[in-house]
Amino acid sequence: MTVVNWDAAEKAAKGFSATWGNDEPGGAIIVFDASGPQIVTSGGLESLSTKAAFTQDSVVRYASVTKHAFAAMVLANSDVIVLDDSLSRHLPELQAPLADVTVGQALDMTGGLPDVRECLTLLGLSVFTETKSGPLLDFLSRMTRLNFEAGSEISYSNTGYRLVEAALERKGLFFRDYIRAQGDALGIALDAPDVWNDPVDGLAPGYWHDGKNWQLSAAGLHISASGSMTGSATALARWVGALLKGEGALGGIFDRISRSRTFADGSETGYGLGIRQVKLGGRTLYGHGGSHPGYKSHFLVDRETGTGIVVVANREDVNAYKIALETMAALTGAPLPVASSALPDGLYVTETGPWWLEITGSALNYLDNEDTLYEHDGDIVSSRSPTSPAFLKQDGNDIVGRIGHAERRFRPVAAETVPADLSGLWLSPEGAMLEVDGDAVVMGIGPVRQRMPLTSLGNGRFLFTLVDGPWTKRILLHRMSNDRLELVLSRARMMEYRRFG
Repeated sequence: MTVVNWDAAEKAAKGFSATWGNDEPGGAIIVFDASGPQIVTSGGLESLSTKAAFTQDSVVRYASVTKHAFAAMVLANSDVIVLDDSLSRHLPELQAPLADVTVGQALDMTGGLPDVRECLTLLGLSVFTETKSGPLLDFLSRMTRLNFEAGSEISYSNTGYRLVEAALERKGLFFRDYIRAQGDALGIALDAPDVWNDPVDGLAPGYWHDGKNWQLSAAGLHISASGSMTGSATALARWVGALLKGEGALGGIFDRISRSRTFADGSETGYGLGIRQVKLGGRTLYGHGGSHPGYKSHFLVDRETGTGIVVVANREDVNAYKIALETMAALTGAPLPVASSALPDGLYVTETGPWWLEITGSALNYLDNEDTLYEHDGDIVSSRSPTSPAFLKQDGNDIVGRIGHAERRFRPVAAETVPADLSGLWLSPEGAMLEVDGDAVVMGIGPVRQRMPLTSLGNGRFLFTLVDGPWTKRILLHRMSNDRLELVLSRARMMEYRRFG
């Protein structure tokens, strides 16, 4: 039986919270067991305007930590929706292949559903552009491509949660009502606003740093149950603790949402329904993280010891997962994974198709999704991520292995010049337009027009970098034929443009 070390965990947690300065945004960390919080620490400010200190009771946006709570709501309403239902059973306007994705696949990240936010980025819409639920659902109903065949791979996407939420709302079931009621039953305040500008009692502003100053965060996307929950560190610790213990109506729910889902071939993914499995030494932790512009969160629990941690912050630069994992390692005495720089640095691409990756030390960037690489087995390194799994090794000058559950071979980039006949105007069926002008892509209009240099990856693939407020996106332009191209990000791999004129 593991003997937990509260002193070591407290030292680790306070070491992290001490880095949040008295004149900066901050965060809070709570480490708890079955009896409640045992370590509580915080630092920084709740508001740069009022100078109020950030505490364990400061209210933030939990972002994607929401997902497991929405999954709990889905399971609690099995009389109206079940995991094996196709999405079209509840949303008949969806077209194939989206229509054929099951509710379970929509929630476990194997559905291949394109992420709405990244789709909007590929249409040139900013993170600040306001969108509403109805038009977004109409947008999804016009789609006829997935990122990959459902069940064959795994890649993080928020869209499945949006669609399943829409299905429940048509039956009069609303996530905001559910989570408020759950909070009331536990004596805590939990909420789930639909849009960024909905008032939330006590909500702390979120912040990001532009290199010179802290800026207030904002987002225009209708949030959906993929990331709408708000609350404090205290509330999150109470909720997760109750879920872990199976209190009241939550009995048995944690077992079901934390259980690993499977690919079509029967192998396990390591991801449940809004819950990631995290290996730490010889033990398995369960949890999830969240990220909205200006907010970061994470929770992890160890079922063997009945302990857990929650981390919340109102600043963009916090690595909440690192804080949670290292503090739980200190608590349990489990060894941390060892980062690996075994793969040679460089930019790599498959022989054909839109798949590229970049290695920089122990950092892996795959289709603009960043992970750390760790020692795994002999010369194989791993991302240790169930939603972006990578098991890679060097083979001559190439990098080979499984990534996202697909077998791929990546070769060093052989750069080419941008062909002259790529230049011109390109139009999306959604009405967006981009221009290729020589060796650059031009997107946007008027004062938000951006000219972004193209980096050739060879064989009709080109990278460019788009800056959008707190986010920087590396987008692949993949020329599919003389008059057809697609823009590709990790979570949206199917936004097409055709030559105009």
